[in-house]
Amino acid sequence: MNSAGAFFVRWRVRLGYPLAIAVLFFARPQPRSILYGALVGLVGLALRAWAAGYLHKQQVLTVTGPYAYTRNPLYLGSAVLALGVAIATRSWISSLLLGVYFTVFYSIVMRREENELRPRHAENFDRYAIAVPLFFPRLSPAKLSEGGSGAFSPLQYRKNHEWQAAVGFLLLLIVLVLIWRFRAF
Repeated sequence: MNSAGAFFVRWRVRLGYPLAIAVLFFARPQPRSILYGALVGLVGLALRAWAAGYLHKQQVLTVTGPYAYTRNPLYLGSAVLALGVAIATRSWISSLLLGVYFTVFYSIVMRREENELRPRHAENFDRYAIAVPLFFPRLSPAKLSEGGSGAFSPLQYRKNHEWQAAVGFLLLLIVLVLIWRFRAF
């Protein structure tokens, strides 16, 4: 991995904290924007939960469930979640910050992860990459025999700590409600 890629991987989460502060600073939420953003965010959380229940990190090449539609359903779910946050904040500046952050960091992270999977899974990964798009999903699932992880597993969902995304999103919505209430006075 080149030094730029390593930087983005290492700093992706750390830079998320000041980003969150900036997003909240520029936020101008209203009850309706928070509600609509929450509904969109729930779709993103559901997609992330679905993906996490299939993902066996570092064990197998997962090609079933949402991974038959897109190679990065967790990041697609994160993008939908970020869209929900952008809607909830009702701020074009917050939306722009979220969009730029996601586009820059996650495009690099997805490619880095692909470069780690390719040598580990050789021809299986190459066939998978040809059949399944990197980010934007196919309309129908790819039928691949290699790889797997079978069916959704609630145990795998918990093992992947995906519940933390839901807790974080709930806390963010609470903060947006508090911002709205504070600014209403």
